[in-house]
Amino acid sequence: MQQAEIGIIGGSGLYSMPGLTGIHEERVTTPFGDPSDVFVLGDLEGRRVAFLARHGRGHRLLPSELNFRANIYALKKLGVTRILSVSAVGSLKEEHKPGDFLVPDQFIDRTCHRVSTFFGDGIVGHIAFGDPVCSTVAQVLVDACAAEGVTAKPRGTYVCMEGPQFSTRAESNLYRSWGADVIGMTNLQEAKLAREAEICYATAAMVTDYDCWHEGHDDVTVDQIVAVLHQNAENAARVIRSAVATMPAERTCPCASALQYAILTSRDAIPAAVREKLDLLIGKYLDPK
Repeated sequence: MQQAEIGIIGGSGLYSMPGLTGIHEERVTTPFGDPSDVFVLGDLEGRRVAFLARHGRGHRLLPSELNFRANIYALKKLGVTRILSVSAVGSLKEEHKPGDFLVPDQFIDRTCHRVSTFFGDGIVGHIAFGDPVCSTVAQVLVDACAAEGVTAKPRGTYVCMEGPQFSTRAESNLYRSWGADVIGMTNLQEAKLAREAEICYATAAMVTDYDCWHEGHDDVTVDQIVAVLHQNAENAARVIRSAVATMPAERTCPCASALQYAILTSRDAIPAAVREKLDLLIGKYLDPK
């Protein structure tokens, strides 16, 4: 039974979802371990949603400690077909000011200690990832920002770094030379795994400050960043609520069949335990009805 249609992953500053009604919490088990926290299920703008605090309530988990596979698998298990992600980022361009939002359409991976796939252990799959976010969900987020009066750029490149330390000045300037727009520590693994799980995914990246390349960076205080973080969280809650309200009921994008031609392993060579573990994701392709 589908318990939720839309998943909301809240990043730094957004640890709950205002406006949810009929709330109940659910702890979801997965073959990949525990998700970041319990899921908060409820109704928002007439749609069934599942909210997850990415770093756990109380912000307990480092980006590198996040169990991305468990988080995405659990959302799939709840019946989610679309994910609205919210995350805090640093700006790599003067034009992206603190308080602005960006809905990235590209990523650059600078992580090195993370598992980013459900495949392995006897099964090989390669998904297409040239366009790493769902264009439908991304446009819904862009339109929601406009409707709520939040300044947002509709496209851009998100550099996903390992962390938890921020960039050196040399790294920051390198990413700027690549033409990247923002930098964060979490979204790329979510996007990859959501695609493998055939879930539509897009993110609202909330600019909190300029990265260390900016000449005024050293003048920014923690209090100022926290103030922007809180304002961004308020704006994000309004944007997400508007996005949920206007999300199309039907999916016409290719996300829903991303795995159709991705599995290369001969069906009779897939270990039984792996087949069982991934049945939620690949069962329809291994045992077509």
